[in-house]
Amino acid sequence: GEGDNAFIGAPQPGWVTHLYVQRGQVVHRGDVLFTLDDTQQRAARDQAAATLAQMKATLTQQQANLDYTRKQFSRQTGLARANAGTPTNLDLAQSNYRQSGAQISQAQSQIQQQEAALQSAEYALSQRRVVAQTDGHVEDIYYREGEYVAASIPVLSVLPPRNVYVRFF
Repeated sequence: GEGDNAFIGAPQPGWVTHLYVQRGQVVHRGDVLFTLDDTQQRAARDQAAATLAQMKATLTQQQANLDYTRKQFSRQTGLARANAGTPTNLDLAQSNYRQSGAQISQAQSQIQQQEAALQSAEYALSQRRVVAQTDGHVEDIYYREGEYVAASIPVLSVLPPRNVYVRFF
C-alpha cells in the first residue's frame, strides 16, 4: 500500500527537547508527539501573570481610595448644606472623588489588556507541545532531541489510516 503522509511541523522555531514517539508507532489524535524548549515562553507567561496580579492589587487599593474619597465628598457636601464647610474643601473633595473614579476605569482597562497578554503568553507556551491531530503510524522522524528546528519544518510524518490505499497494477 501507499499513502499520503501528514507532515507534523513545529509551529514555532526551537530546540527539540523531547520526542515521545518512534518510527512505526501508532499514534492517536491528542497524543503528545514532541516538545520544544519552552524556557522563554514559560518566563513570558510567568511575567505576564505576575504583572496581572500586581495590577489587581493596585486596583484593590484604588477601590479603597475611591471609598475614602466618596466619604470625604459626602462629608463636605453635608457641611456645605449646613453652611459649615468651605467651597475650596468641597471642590477638592469632589475633584479627588472624580479622579479616583477615573483611575479605577483606567486600571480596569489595563487589567483587561494584561489578561489578553497573559492568554497570548499561555497560547505561545502551549505551542511548544505538539500533539497529533490525526491517528496513524509514525512513518519518519526528521529531527531528534537536541536538534534545532525552524518554524513549520516537519519534525516527523504520520500516515493516517484513511490515507492508505492499495494500487493494483
